[in-house]
Amino acid sequence: MRRTAPFIALGLSLAACGGSPAPQPEASAEKPAEETPMTAETRPEDSLIPRAVLFGNPERAAVRLSPDGEHLAWLAPHNDVLNVWVAPVADLAAARPVTDDAKRGIRIYQWAHDDTHLLYLQDVGGDENWHVYKVELSTLKTTDLTPLEGARAQLEGVSDQKPGTVLVSHNARNKQLFDLFEVDLASGESKLIFQNDAGFIGYVTDRQLRPRFVQRFQPDGSMAWFEMADGAPKAEPWLTIAQADSMTTGVAGFDASGETLYLLDSRDRDTGAFFTVNLKTGEKALVGEDPKADVSDVLAHPTTGVIQAWSSNYTRVDWRFTDPAVKADFEVLAGVARGEIEVTSRTLDDKTWTVAFIGDDGPVQYYLYDRAAKKATFLFVNRPALTDETLARMYPAVIDARDGLKLVSYYTLPPEVDQKGKAEKPLPMVLMVHGGPWARDSWGYDPYHQWLADRGYAVMSVNFRGSTGFGKTFVNAGDKEWAGKMHDDLLDAVKWAVDQGIAKKDQVAIMGGSYGGYATLVGLTFTPDAFACGVDIVGPSNIRTLLSTIPPYWAPMVELFKQRVGDHTTDEGKAFLDARSPLTKVDAIKKPLLIGQGANDPRVKQSESDQIVEAMQKKGIPVAYVLFPDEGHGFARPQNRLAFNAVTEKFLQTCLGGRSEPIGEAFEGSSIQMPAGVEVVEGVAGKLPKPPAAEKPAAEEPAAK
Repeated sequence: MRRTAPFIALGLSLAACGGSPAPQPEASAEKPAEETPMTAETRPEDSLIPRAVLFGNPERAAVRLSPDGEHLAWLAPHNDVLNVWVAPVADLAAARPVTDDAKRGIRIYQWAHDDTHLLYLQDVGGDENWHVYKVELSTLKTTDLTPLEGARAQLEGVSDQKPGTVLVSHNARNKQLFDLFEVDLASGESKLIFQNDAGFIGYVTDRQLRPRFVQRFQPDGSMAWFEMADGAPKAEPWLTIAQADSMTTGVAGFDASGETLYLLDSRDRDTGAFFTVNLKTGEKALVGEDPKADVSDVLAHPTTGVIQAWSSNYTRVDWRFTDPAVKADFEVLAGVARGEIEVTSRTLDDKTWTVAFIGDDGPVQYYLYDRAAKKATFLFVNRPALTDETLARMYPAVIDARDGLKLVSYYTLPPEVDQKGKAEKPLPMVLMVHGGPWARDSWGYDPYHQWLADRGYAVMSVNFRGSTGFGKTFVNAGDKEWAGKMHDDLLDAVKWAVDQGIAKKDQVAIMGGSYGGYATLVGLTFTPDAFACGVDIVGPSNIRTLLSTIPPYWAPMVELFKQRVGDHTTDEGKAFLDARSPLTKVDAIKKPLLIGQGANDPRVKQSESDQIVEAMQKKGIPVAYVLFPDEGHGFARPQNRLAFNAVTEKFLQTCLGGRSEPIGEAFEGSSIQMPAGVEVVEGVAGKLPKPPAAEKPAAEEPAAK
């Protein structure tokens, strides 16, 4: 089933930038005890986990069965770039690449229901103007289904009930609004089925690929859901959700009949519970609820759409079952490997599943599961090189904020000093702040936690107020608290780590991407003595200029930002946002800062980084600035991830004294540029590739006499 989120996020996941998500393998055989136990001080640097193992392309990831169960697809490098590979299930050795992307790599793909086409999305240089492509498996012919210059396309639906058709939306007609189209896979022909002239931000479709609901923000910040009739939305909303519930309530899809609607609903409760609604009778029935966390995922039968299981995630993912047969399957799978179970695909007859096991201290393990035989057959892991490394555990902790709010957090310690979650002594620590801010951190393998713990640091991630998944009270507590209570939560978590003997008070770095980058800048400007240094990745420096330069297709959602961040259109709102913007407090910076930016970022424009770098330079404050001309909101190309993380590693070593892998060939193949601060990071000077020569302007014609 297709579930829609009633909100959007500015942020990126740094873990996602490291490749595919990663669960863990079964416990390996114990290694013989070393004669002399290794400590943080005695561990040699040549024993470090190479950055390429953590942040290079996965060997295989994102495994998906074809609907008929005959073929298996996955992402894997082809000529060092991630592409889609396909193999017969009966002969995985016959796998072949079916796409030939040569630049950024493919990260988003799925099967069409005709079993003869694959669909994938790709943009150019991180501009997020996605195009939808089809690949004909018999000929390997690739066709752009949305060949629209400067437009952003989205895949809206595929269905077993209309296997030769897909739904896409795009903003070619109006950059602010997305029209809905039906595309014939065989011919590539596109037919308009709904023209969006009224500011709708999303569609919910059924199994017959009919748009059934559209949604729109109202001027007061509420969300209205309009039912479709005869191809047009009804005049009055079917459902209006007040702002307080708009992050945790929304239409989530349909069963196969199209008569039963699925609804996530936090009204009259705190967390988002999952309901069915009979559209004919209006009868509403509870499927599942968790008093601590929103329902976060569901399993629905691949053809009937009937809900078979649902999960929530407070500190860990917890599955509950409405179908006894599926419960029995999960009980079998629980004995196959350690880690949380994720069903990544199912055949239409529901006889075969692909299953990923996700843990904290090893790669993702993929299995093929035969439901009738109750047998799981091992396929592969996503990063085999990790199985030879000693990886760290991730520990959940629920921390009390100063006002009593519960902050679900996760921390990691270097394996050589980890005493079942206790450190032998306080360590330098890196506080990793997630993006969004309407997102969350979760338990599981995280390449950044593993990397930094391997270099000798404790690592902590905090679900500060405003994070999603913990109910409406928690997410609403972040409204207009950027650089306010949201930052206090981070400071409270650092204090907890210091009090627990995990972190050294004067050796804590702050690092993050998008909102996490903003939080980094806040840390160094609003609380300049709290952190030893900061790493800001694509973070906004001025909220007012951020909101003034959002992508045009976010314009219908501007009320979300006005209500939850601040109003950039009024004098009072501008003054408030300026007061919460790091750019206005540059004078306070006294600790080292590293900034990373993609030149094509459509969400947080390059100007957000340029302006704070320029302000620091005018004040004579050192800053290291890394720019990638072929990246957007985060660093998708592994060559660029490796380059930036090589710089980051040296930067943190200078600040905190941890270990580091030599830069070596880390910049090879990367577009890395450093417009400022090469001298700030030891070992970078002389390693950077030469910038491309600027083209000489054409000679002017001599003036006529």
